[in-house]
Amino acid sequence: MKGWTASDIPDQTGRTAVVTGANSGLGYITARELARRGAHVVLACRDDTRGAEAAQRIRAQAPGADVRVAPLDLADLTSVRAFAAEYPGDRLDLLINNAGVMALPHRRTADGFEMQFGVNHLGHFALTGLLLPKLLEAGPGARVVTVSSFLHMLGTVDPRDLNMERGYRRWAAYARSKSANLLFTHELARRLRTAGSRLVAAAAHPGYASTNLPTAAAKMEGRRALERFMEIGNRFFAQSPDQGALPTLYAATGPDVRQDDFFGPPLQGLWRGSPVRSARAKWTLSDRAGRGLWAASERLTGVRYEAFTS
Repeated sequence: MKGWTASDIPDQTGRTAVVTGANSGLGYITARELARRGAHVVLACRDDTRGAEAAQRIRAQAPGADVRVAPLDLADLTSVRAFAAEYPGDRLDLLINNAGVMALPHRRTADGFEMQFGVNHLGHFALTGLLLPKLLEAGPGARVVTVSSFLHMLGTVDPRDLNMERGYRRWAAYARSKSANLLFTHELARRLRTAGSRLVAAAAHPGYASTNLPTAAAKMEGRRALERFMEIGNRFFAQSPDQGALPTLYAATGPDVRQDDFFGPPLQGLWRGSPVRSARAKWTLSDRAGRGLWAASERLTGVRYEAFTS
């Protein structure tokens, strides 16, 4: 995969992808490049207006792109269930669990979960479970790709305090949610492997990519100095969103992707550059922790993966 770029994405004609958070940043680039290679792409976005604007931009940048917008708010399980129930079409080859929030002040989802854990993990856990039957029917090449972060290394998942009731720390909450993304991928991959399924569960991280994610919390709180600081970091140290989306695109389309693979920029490149298999914290490879998080996630969301058992 050395030197792999978006131009190396194989033909996606006849395939359907859902990309969460596709109206901006890495999700937008991911959706655009899949559409450019012939996939029908569903832009799963919380804001209909921004989703429609993103679809317009994709069609302008990739003439002939086959994209449509569908409403999805990962902070509301009612919205997640509605998206799955109203999913257009019979086919789903790629589910890209990309949307996320970072280091927010303490907030709760519509269902009462801590916002970062609720959106970054629980919303995607529920969405994947509800769409799993279509993914299992898709045949060879079907994949679930969940976007984590190298900052997952800063925090484990505490099964006794998933919603950080014992004291909220925004960066710890973010790290835990990103560890949860990798534990979810690990346990899903284990279950798929046990079931003999051809569906592959993989994960990716963008390194340090220039998106609106790092500035969102500061903007929300009106902390202009911090927002400016983050903007400077984006400008001078981060790689472009086009480059940051490559690990996700490789996990979704690369020829040698295996169960539970994790892709990102090379460590020696300071989290910049073409995708490689990435290092990850050892706790994200724990079968025991994966089973525990899975059971808790089923209980909290009410979504059970009936297609296979543990």
